[in-house]
Amino acid sequence: MLQRILSLAALGLLLFSGLSADALAQQVAPLKIGYTDHELLIAAMPDYQNVQQQLQQEYQTSQNVLQALYEEFQGKVDRYQKQQALLSEERRQEREQELAVAQQEIQRKAAESDQQLAQRQAELLNPIFERVGVAINEVAKEKGIDLVLRSHAGVNQPIILYVNEDRIINITEEVAVKLGLPIPDDTQTSSN
Repeated sequence: MLQRILSLAALGLLLFSGLSADALAQQVAPLKIGYTDHELLIAAMPDYQNVQQQLQQEYQTSQNVLQALYEEFQGKVDRYQKQQALLSEERRQEREQELAVAQQEIQRKAAESDQQLAQRQAELLNPIFERVGVAINEVAKEKGIDLVLRSHAGVNQPIILYVNEDRIINITEEVAVKLGLPIPDDTQTSSN
């Protein structure tokens, strides 16, 4: 009997406050959290396979160029070693300096090649990451999910893939203020 009276009192309070049962349920609804295997999705995309093949070809091309430079350098080292005994001290130092410069040039080109390949990888993969991100956002909104997490997270990979900013609040700025830390205005800490 007491239970029934409390239920009627709660219903009366709802009616009095002008809130519908749905509105009240939305106000106290628990968070709905989803997760996904981001890497599995990306790896399964046909575009990803094409990008991987293209990057492999570009890598092989750069390795062939570096190999040719190294073989040319090695030939110069071999010639120098054979002629070393016949060269004057001054000429020996000149050749050693030339070899050191050539070796540094190969190292510079290798580093440049690695950097260009990393930039190319980012350039080719970004559209794929964006497509997966859009799909995650759409599914999360369709299912009424407030937060989507990554099921496997690696280094430099976000754990949070989607945030319903109406229900999940980023408190970074407030925590920084509490700690007395300056936070740049242009810093975005949301993952949406």
